[in-house]
Amino acid sequence: DLAVYSRQLSVLIDAELPLIQSLGILEEQQKNAYFKNVIKTVKEDVEAGSTLNQAKRKHPKAFDDLYCNLIASGEQSGSLDVMLRRLSEFIEKNVRLRSKIKQAMIYPVGILIFAVVVTIFMLWKVIPIFASIFRDLGAELPWITAMVVAMSEFVQKFIFLIFAGMVALFLAFRYYRSTTPGRWQTDTLILKMPLIGKLMHKVSMTRVTRTLATLISGGVPMLEALKITSTTAGNVVIEKEIVEARKLVSEGKTMAESFKQAGKFPTMMLQMINVGEATGTLDEMLNKLANFYDEEVDAAVAALLSVLEPIMLIFIGGIVGGLVVSMYLPIFSLMQQF
Repeated sequence: DLAVYSRQLSVLIDAELPLIQSLGILEEQQKNAYFKNVIKTVKEDVEAGSTLNQAKRKHPKAFDDLYCNLIASGEQSGSLDVMLRRLSEFIEKNVRLRSKIKQAMIYPVGILIFAVVVTIFMLWKVIPIFASIFRDLGAELPWITAMVVAMSEFVQKFIFLIFAGMVALFLAFRYYRSTTPGRWQTDTLILKMPLIGKLMHKVSMTRVTRTLATLISGGVPMLEALKITSTTAGNVVIEKEIVEARKLVSEGKTMAESFKQAGKFPTMMLQMINVGEATGTLDEMLNKLANFYDEEVDAAVAALLSVLEPIMLIFIGGIVGGLVVSMYLPIFSLMQQF
């Protein structure tokens, strides 16, 4: 919604329609009730004499610091339509990036949940039928079958507690991640995870370079641009490194030197920033970096899915196959007796 709104407002302003009329048009065609009300309030504030930037800053849930800073820059330079077009492109690329992350995460998480549900269902409903047959026939149970039957009895007795425990565990994890120590530990762990860690680092680099490029090209001061960029990294470890780099920049160091001292940023990124600073084309270099990391994310997602697919299939096959085999072993021993 925000991307479409930004692009349409850019077109209307470029067509030299008055700002208040443009906002009125967008308000009328907006289907999202919350966003419709936000546009209405912004239009009323502009009518009352506020600048567009001032009016939008009253709605931080809809318009973040990056958005408002670029709007302010556009108003000051007389290039509001250009800034809005840049914002719409930036938001659209962020939406695509988010969808790539979801694509990488949804498949393994979905398969894992499916495996857990199938396993619990078999232990709850299927295994007890076999267990009662074995008891009636007086079959001697191998250790693996006895273990599965014991697990089945446990699941039957505490099925509701198991589901309640799973929900409680999920809620506890969400709460822990919302705390400062929890967020720090989980974000650190994510970056260290095989396959996923590299992917999430590339995602963060895409966000950082694209946000910084958009802000610098929009005329936002360097220190303010770094401050805003740190909040978009999506990982507190990388966020802290950018905050440290900002501190070094404020002390007079170049951005390339600051990033090099502040954290473990890729060598190519440091070299391109250095070239950009030396030639006065920092925003262009950062945009090239963002496009490069975007392609890297595509390749990493494809590689991750190609590796995870057989692993998850083997995992599910191992669980379900193990349960089935454990139930058939006593049948083989009974057949030998007869």
